Amino acid sequence: MKIKYLISVLLLVALGASSLRAGNDPKREFRGAWYPTVVNTTWKNMSTDEIKADIIHNLDVFRKLNINAVIFQVRPQADALFVSELEPWSRFITGVQGKAPNPLFDPAQFVIEECHKRGMEFHAWFNPYRVTSNKNEILAPNHLYFSKPELFLQYGPQLYFDPGRPGSREHLKKVIADFVARYDVDAIHFDDYFYPYRLPYLEFPDEESFLLYHRADGFGRFDKNSWRRNNVNILVKELSETIKSIKPWVKFGISPFGVWRNNTVDPNGSESSSLQTNYDDLFADILLWTKMGWIDYNAPQLYWEIGHSRVNYAPLVKWWSKNSNGVNLYIGQSISNQLEIKNRNGDLVNQLFRKMEMVRNDSNIKGNIWWSGLSFENHPKLVDSLETNYQRYPALMPKYKNIDTIPPKPAYNLKYLKGYLTWSSPEFATEMDRAVFYVVYRFGAGESVNLDNPSKIVSIVRDATKFKIDGKKGVKYVVTALDRLQNESIPSNSVSR
Repeated sequence: MKIKYLISVLLLVALGASSLRAGNDPKREFRGAWYPTVVNTTWKNMSTDEIKADIIHNLDVFRKLNINAVIFQVRPQADALFVSELEPWSRFITGVQGKAPNPLFDPAQFVIEECHKRGMEFHAWFNPYRVTSNKNEILAPNHLYFSKPELFLQYGPQLYFDPGRPGSREHLKKVIADFVARYDVDAIHFDDYFYPYRLPYLEFPDEESFLLYHRADGFGRFDKNSWRRNNVNILVKELSETIKSIKPWVKFGISPFGVWRNNTVDPNGSESSSLQTNYDDLFADILLWTKMGWIDYNAPQLYWEIGHSRVNYAPLVKWWSKNSNGVNLYIGQSISNQLEIKNRNGDLVNQLFRKMEMVRNDSNIKGNIWWSGLSFENHPKLVDSLETNYQRYPALMPKYKNIDTIPPKPAYNLKYLKGYLTWSSPEFATEMDRAVFYVVYRFGAGESVNLDNPSKIVSIVRDATKFKIDGKKGVKYVVTALDRLQNESIPSNSVSR
């Protein structure tokens, strides 16, 4: 009897997996990969060509898995992995802060170009307040710390911008405005580091700035926590306005810690008992930002397993979905916490199917971001599952209804010549209308053109009007145009092969 029951359960699981695999391949899904540089210990020992080769290798891994957005860390610690007159070169590129790569190259620009070649978006990841990781780090002589020391605070072993000082906010806005203006970036991204995580028995030392500035913000003398939250709220609101004023198509996304508040302290909080939370410890009121439309996507970091005793993945996913407030919701997934998770009995279990089912079956959730993208190759079983199942076909970006949903005009004059498809770009009135990406579809000769089927996508290319195809015959091709928000045009004329 037990054997029959077990067989029945296994069949149901297999049928469920088959159903998810065969009938639930999304045409639009955010598939991000975080590309951290703050953990980088190897580039300082590499030549420029070796660094470029390392970047290309990682981007090729992402492309193989149909990742469509790379979240690259350009400002890990009040520094720059890009050419900047406002902040020094990051030590994570050469080992010494302020020292440029030799021969000179711009890491951010290089990654942008290589991402776009592969049809992937580039999301520039900034850390707003962190300046150092420990007491032993040496700041570059031209660092802002030496000309405006009043903007900085020591907390434990680390140095931070003081979020309560308006000058801190103004400097960060200037840095990001400069980046948005000069680079072809698709989004600006923050993770969970706002006010620092609390250290045991040590209060963040911002009493002086509180006394100076809290009354101007309308907060009472003893309500320091509300004042701190307001400091971050002002930053997020003003950054959103700054970004959109320069390039209205550039998205602003934030990936908060996975718990807003516990329901033990707030009935609106999640079923959790996290030791730290966004609202009470990091002073990041992510729900306010989504309600006010200050951000374009929210990607909570839900790195825990289903069944965790304090921060259970399953109810947290449901809570974030319930509180999405109409903003695109992506789930931050841990690469290492999917296929071989030790349960309470010490057994290794596979939770990937259950997690992907929860994400794909929830209409409020539009995709995932994988942490860290640099560890994919250390988890070949996960790579195999993504490549052959969950991300086996390319996917377009989810729509951003709060920004723009009007598609561009279609590509036209599609032709086949000497192994290449060529087409003409459509006309456009404004940059928001310009065709930036193109989607190449292939169908059987007698098959109807169905743009809803992602298995028919051959490739997504950027800023190109030419694509090399294989020698397969008895097929036909069409091309659609995508604007900067990946709104899709009607198809071009078809070409048979």
